[in-house]
Amino acid sequence: MGATVVKSKRRAQWSWALYDWANSAFATTVMAGFFPVFFKSYWATGMSATESTVRLGTANALASLLVVLLAPLLGVIADRSGHKKGLLLLFAMLGALMSAGLFLVAEGYWLVAAGMYVLGVIGFAGGNVTYDAMLLDVADKSELERVSALGFAMGYLGGGLLFAVNVLMVLYPEAFGLAGKSEAVRLAFLMVAVWWAVFSLPVVLFVHEVPRPRGKISTRGMGIALRELRETWRLLRRLRMAFLFLLAYWCYIDGVDTIVRMAVDYGLSLGFAAESLLTALLITQFVGFPAAIAFGWIGHRIGAKRAIWLALLVYVLAVFWAWRMTASWEFYGLAVVIGLVQGGIQSMSRALYARLIPAEHAGRLFGLYNMMGKFAAVVGPLLVGWVAVLTDSARTGILSVLILFVAGGWLLAKVDVAVGEREAKAAGA
Repeated sequence: MGATVVKSKRRAQWSWALYDWANSAFATTVMAGFFPVFFKSYWATGMSATESTVRLGTANALASLLVVLLAPLLGVIADRSGHKKGLLLLFAMLGALMSAGLFLVAEGYWLVAAGMYVLGVIGFAGGNVTYDAMLLDVADKSELERVSALGFAMGYLGGGLLFAVNVLMVLYPEAFGLAGKSEAVRLAFLMVAVWWAVFSLPVVLFVHEVPRPRGKISTRGMGIALRELRETWRLLRRLRMAFLFLLAYWCYIDGVDTIVRMAVDYGLSLGFAAESLLTALLITQFVGFPAAIAFGWIGHRIGAKRAIWLALLVYVLAVFWAWRMTASWEFYGLAVVIGLVQGGIQSMSRALYARLIPAEHAGRLFGLYNMMGKFAAVVGPLLVGWVAVLTDSARTGILSVLILFVAGGWLLAKVDVAVGEREAKAAGA
């Protein structure tokens, strides 16, 4: 009987992790890869490079802002309804349908494409809210790090594998029986939809939520969410170092997310071939998997705060390199450099934050952490887009990301980890 329970538990954990495998296809193929390319060359055809950049940046910012506004309510509904799995499936289907819808959007219809993209991002992020919460349904406290890392690893692999196929389709459309590159990109959007839907099924079939007390869901849900959020902020006032770290995280993770979302658009603005840019993104994806594991070892040796500093230094140098680069091979080099630190800065940030908060309140405080991370994606794309428009220079636009890294690093320097650990112990007493 014991062996059966263990087997069922392992199956649930792998099924949960497969959702990261499923929805990471949207993050790589759509958000970071083909949507920026197709938006500029197909849906926003006839626009100047800076005009299409600011519209893409606005779409990204709007999507992130809507997610920030919805996230507290979604968290309350997930907790009070006891139907996290149903909500996960609902948002997964929204994202998959919007991705499939991009296959149908005709050339020049940039507003329709942008609208579907925004809804797709909401499906992606809304699903992640409930997906993160379901970690506690599939893992004991002693297994949280291992199972969480399993999802992270599966996301890198799943998103990277489908993206590799999609890039090959774009580079060699004839080998896949396609008429050209445009048809290959449109088909890639459809493949993401199918991939996302199919690999979401194991969560539905094999993950069972732990029964918990349920509350009534009513039109007062947003008020409840806001009240709980206020209570969390009151708790955070007692955790000064955690609050300071959240501000730092908000700044520098905004820079990280902006580079991910705007890198392809920037390369296109410099006149680089779309195929080279997509190949570079693929390099980042596969470099990121082992590099994230290595960063865990580095963080263990020198501490999470120093590891974040190391990653920030690499990002600052990468931005300067991007500002001056002139050849497409340099984009490949940047892809390797970013891949070395992208997963590391995310995992070390989570580890450092965990040290600064009491375990008794980890759920609500990590909910705030995730909301701040989503809100961070609002400022960066707007900053890059509008600086590019005002200066008529995509290079100056990408250089503006330095503001976010410098501000984040300056705030991080003020975080005293030892004081923060004492504050966390006192708040949890």
